[in-house]
Amino acid sequence: MPVAAGKRADGPRKSSFAAVTTPETRVLLLGSLPGEASLRAQRYYAHPRNQFWHLVGGAIGVDLDALSYDARLAVLRIAGIGLWDVARTARRSGSLDSAMRDVEGNPLAALAATLPALRLIGFNGGTAARIGRRMLRGDAPALLTLPSSSPAYCRVTRDDKAREWNAIRDYLHPECLHSARIAADRTAHGHATPDMGKDEE
Repeated sequence: MPVAAGKRADGPRKSSFAAVTTPETRVLLLGSLPGEASLRAQRYYAHPRNQFWHLVGGAIGVDLDALSYDARLAVLRIAGIGLWDVARTARRSGSLDSAMRDVEGNPLAALAATLPALRLIGFNGGTAARIGRRMLRGDAPALLTLPSSSPAYCRVTRDDKAREWNAIRDYLHPECLHSARIAADRTAHGHATPDMGKDEE
C-alpha cells in the first residue's frame, strides 16, 4: 500500500536493494531509494560524488573509499552497521528524491524487530526521514535524521555533514569498531575480504 503519493505517477517504477544486516547490527542507516548510478551498478551509493562512504567511514575511523564494494559492506557488518532504504519501490524520473512518486515503503518495523542489538536508526536525508519516521513508531529504537550524503544536497558543507554523521559512533560497540579497523587494514594490504557470513534480507 502506498506510504506517500504525489499528484502524478511520473517515471518508471524503481526498486530498492536487499537489506544488508546481521544479528549484531546496532545502527541501521536508511536512504530513500537508490539513484540511477546505484541502480545501474546494483550497489549502494555508487555515484562517485555521493559522500556516503566518506561520511560513514569517517564515523568509524576507516577509509572506506579505498576499499572494494564487497570489502566496504563486510567492514560495515563487522562495525555493526546495516543498510537499507525506506522505499521498496517508487516512480521516479532521474535520481532526485523530490521526483519520487507513488512510494511504497519497505517493512522497516518488521526488519527492526529481527535485529536484537539494534540501538539506532539513522535516516540519510530529509526524504528518508519523512517517510521512515511515519513507519517506525511505538517500540522503535532511537531515530536520527542525518544530512543527506547526496551531491545534490549542498546547503551543508562536507565537514559539517561529517560532524553530524559522527554521532552514529556513539551507538556502536568499541570492540566492533576496533575489529572493523583491523579488517579494513588487512584488506587494504592485500588480504582477503573479511567474511561476515552475509545476512542480506
